[in-house]
Amino acid sequence: MALLAPFRALRPAPSVASQVAAVPYDVVTTEEARTKAEGNALSFLHVSRAEIDLPSGTDPHSDRVYGQAVANYATLKRAAPMLEEATPSVYVYRLRANGHEQTGIGACYSIDEYERDVIKKHERTRQDKEDDRTRHLLDLRAQTGPVFLVYRGVASVDAVVHRVSTDAPLYDFIAADAVQHTLWRVDGREAQTLVDLFDRIPALYIADGHHRAASAARARRQLQGSSATAGKWDTFLAVAFPDAQVRILPYNRVVRDLGSLTSASLLRALAERFTIRVGPRVPERRGEVAIFVDGRWHMIVLRKLGPEASPMDRLDVSRLQDDVLTPILGIGDVRSDARIDFVGGARGTAELERLVRSGSAAVAFSMYPTSVDDLMAIADAGGIMPPKSTWFEPKLRDGLLIHEI
Repeated sequence: MALLAPFRALRPAPSVASQVAAVPYDVVTTEEARTKAEGNALSFLHVSRAEIDLPSGTDPHSDRVYGQAVANYATLKRAAPMLEEATPSVYVYRLRANGHEQTGIGACYSIDEYERDVIKKHERTRQDKEDDRTRHLLDLRAQTGPVFLVYRGVASVDAVVHRVSTDAPLYDFIAADAVQHTLWRVDGREAQTLVDLFDRIPALYIADGHHRAASAARARRQLQGSSATAGKWDTFLAVAFPDAQVRILPYNRVVRDLGSLTSASLLRALAERFTIRVGPRVPERRGEVAIFVDGRWHMIVLRKLGPEASPMDRLDVSRLQDDVLTPILGIGDVRSDARIDFVGGARGTAELERLVRSGSAAVAFSMYPTSVDDLMAIADAGGIMPPKSTWFEPKLRDGLLIHEI
């Protein structure tokens, strides 16, 4: 079963929704957040990245930043204004971008199910990031950005979503990055129908937002025994999308230096192990990796794996690590090695070329994207994917739906 819980959302007045809505806190640096929020006092980045309203160089994890977030949140609630829903509701949330469309169910989901792996994970979380979002959540007493969930699609849920989306939406705007965000509020009989249908869904999968979910679980442990918020901290805010609609972009890699190698000796080492040719910027199929070095793109075909290989071994990011990054470039733990960095697919291969041409990186790897089926198979097996295996696009927005606890 998957528990879907209607809730009384705190949300912006429709006239200012596009001004409040902000990209997730963890896809921008402090400087990028400051630039995006410039001239917009209602941007939710003033809450999710409150250091932008403090002097440059302020530690984003200092007491001063969390205090600024609380103050900015109180100001936003008055100024927007932010409205609290009169009755518990569910939300249909549609994203459209570049011909792609996906529609999910925004609601609260069970922390018990998260801890029992009915809601399945595919990533490890970092302690420092958990610490940050747990404190942010507890100081604000609010879950301010949704977790991105995936489920195996169900025709009966699709039918409800279709019916709801023929009505007038609550919000409908195109953000600065050209992503269209459309939300409908669902209550009464249709909301109960969705609750009943989700009760038959055997599992949910975290696509994006592992740290938000983990922080909600940690916050609950700290709040247990507080009667003032009893029950509210048993769930976390999320939007769940059917698997067939979800789009994963590649998570590309760049390496800052070649160690003892030169560009020529790197290409010779690759040619000794793989089929290699001058090639396009983007792989056309699994098992291909495009490499930009010394001003040119090359394509390699990774070695075939036997039938005994696990779903995780079959990931192109795993194969690149095992066959190229470790044995040729000497990069072991990508979590800690400062020589490697990651570039989300939304930035495109032009960003990879820029990094190499500018000298910020010596070589770039353009990957074929991981599939949603890969993600679910690994999560079903209890596995953990390598770091930076998936980049989900388009992104949900912070500030449109808030779950206060």
